[in-house]
Amino acid sequence: MQKKKVAVVAGTRPECIKMAPVYFELLRSEVVQPVFLATAQHRQMLDQTLGVFGIVPEHDFNLMQPGQSLADLTGRVITAVSDWCAREQPAAMLVQGDTTTVLASSIAAFYHRVPVGHVEAGLRTGDMQSPFPEEMNRRLTTPLAEWHFCPTDLSRDNLRKESIPDAQIHVTGNTVVDALLWVRDQLDAKGVTVASLASSTKIPHAFVERFLSRPESRWILVTGHRRESFGGGFERMCQAIAELARRYPDVGILYPVHLNPNVREPVNRLLGSNPAIALVEPADYLHFVALMDRCTFMLSDSGGVQEEAPSLGKPVLVMRETTERPEGVDAGTCRLVGTDPQKILHEASLLLDDSDEYRRRSSLANPYGDGQAAQRIRRILEAALA
Repeated sequence: MQKKKVAVVAGTRPECIKMAPVYFELLRSEVVQPVFLATAQHRQMLDQTLGVFGIVPEHDFNLMQPGQSLADLTGRVITAVSDWCAREQPAAMLVQGDTTTVLASSIAAFYHRVPVGHVEAGLRTGDMQSPFPEEMNRRLTTPLAEWHFCPTDLSRDNLRKESIPDAQIHVTGNTVVDALLWVRDQLDAKGVTVASLASSTKIPHAFVERFLSRPESRWILVTGHRRESFGGGFERMCQAIAELARRYPDVGILYPVHLNPNVREPVNRLLGSNPAIALVEPADYLHFVALMDRCTFMLSDSGGVQEEAPSLGKPVLVMRETTERPEGVDAGTCRLVGTDPQKILHEASLLLDDSDEYRRRSSLANPYGDGQAAQRIRRILEAALA
């Protein structure tokens, strides 16, 4: 039997992380032949992650351009993926999450009557402006999809409210847990040391000596990149981080700064001269997992971090006003703090000052999956395409 060609699409670092387990699982299939398509919506950070997983895309559209607008990028992705579908005529296409790549690729597939599987379907905040434009991307992808691979029961219920038929909805868990467990195994196998971690991520020597080299030391890992926080939101987040460093001189703060100029400018301006804060370049996924595993807790606006850190026993303070991942908030592994400096300071202080509270929250189970999501997706596709 000739295998059915299935496109696996990724354009950004988070998409690659969450699609890598699916791609590897489909490579094991007797029914499906996966073809990895890279739009390169974010070129450098995508390449980092492809390298970690050892994936060489069968097709790389290389669409990123300096200063690209969402409208321009959307048009380029639709055209490139549409042309590929016309040539290759795949049996199906898989997209993941809520990026411009996801929506534009789904539109292109729909135009060619290629059925779409949406990995991490059904997440909702209820606010089209937050996160922007991700809430719009995932909502508009839903009616285009044939298979909705939901990470949790709550995401399934969201789709039911939108009248998506039950037969098209599948609760699989989140593939990010699959990826995290794979990377953790790689870290154990490779024996990543503090020295190699510091070298690969260019962490200042003083920070390494004071915090990474001492298991008893406490330090906070920070990430931030959300468009809705550009401007005033990032100014307030940086104010809170600077004040944390002032109040807790014995606690380190490590911040891998996103490449977007709207992030780098306020972060470098407001935090760059603070000796207690180490600003570094974004780490590849392998080393980022190692950093998560070693930190005390995280300050982040990332959706993936909300799903990943609980598997490593790390509480997350979510610097967003809303989250499409309320399961973590409900479970207690995550807590919404927005960009309000006082709220950030209050919640961070609680974790730093109350050891019982920290132990309780770091021991909670991850509500986002068991590491078998990709296997479930493979079985569903095989049954549908056989």
